[in-house]
Amino acid sequence: MSTLWFIISLIIIGLIAGFIARAVVPGRQSMGIVATIVLGIIGSFVGGLIGSLFTGGGFTLSPAGIILSIIGAIIVLLIYIAVRGRSGRRA
Repeated sequence: MSTLWFIISLIIIGLIAGFIARAVVPGRQSMGIVATIVLGIIGSFVGGLIGSLFTGGGFTLSPAGIILSIIGAIIVLLIYIAVRGRSGRRA
């Protein structure tokens, strides 16, 4: 039962973090609800990595709290926009 609650909380935090990251980053991101959740979940792990590096815990990849999840989701979204924009341009 513990694993089920972990997955449910990961989805809820992912949705919140992804939604806030999309609201903060300027421009239009054409993402659905599932992509927003995935963005937030990946951002949660990026935020956990950033948090572990600042606390001196070394390189550990783990889910983070809501604040670091939002920060991580913003970073992931900015990287996604930069990569998508670069590959979409024609020379």
